Amino acid sequence: MKTPEFQRKNYTYKDYAEWDGQWELIDGVPYSMAPSPSFTHQIIVGELYAALRPFFQNQGCAVVLAPFDVRLHEGFHYENAKYVVQPDLFVVCDKQKITEKCCDGPPDLTVEVLSPNTALKDRNEKYNLYQQFQVKEYWVVDPVHRTVEVYGWEDGLYKNREVFGEQDMLVSFLYPELKLNLSEVFRQLW
Repeated sequence: MKTPEFQRKNYTYKDYAEWDGQWELIDGVPYSMAPSPSFTHQIIVGELYAALRPFFQNQGCAVVLAPFDVRLHEGFHYENAKYVVQPDLFVVCDKQKITEKCCDGPPDLTVEVLSPNTALKDRNEKYNLYQQFQVKEYWVVDPVHRTVEVYGWEDGLYKNREVFGEQDMLVSFLYPELKLNLSEVFRQLW
């Protein structure tokens, strides 16, 4: 493994697999991951995992925590993928997409918990990326405002958008029977 020295702008998973540290690759451009998530970030991710796992286990789906690579690519040659991300949490229901090292193809549901270092990337680059690759539902969790924005993919775009607050019951677009009491998700925040 080596620390990358970026001299070009179009990297693929082949390059990415050789780098030290945690990185994401969006349209061939490398992004360094924050070295250590905050306590608040980790509590929220843990609460969401605990809430989602029983529901999706009964659906035959896997709930996966970061760090775990998701490779997105046009076609089936994922070693050439210019998009490699590590969502904070994601759900995949097609078991053929999962290997020991990564998820090849879009998850069904992706969750990103905002932090000061990643907020713009999560709201812009990742939003566009997940929409482009047809991630069916995308949640953006804002720990400061204690909200969850839920985007539902339909006919090539995120057409549905709902913002749920700390006192709300989040209802999924993709899985309407999935309901989360957000006061429980945010309860351990000080």
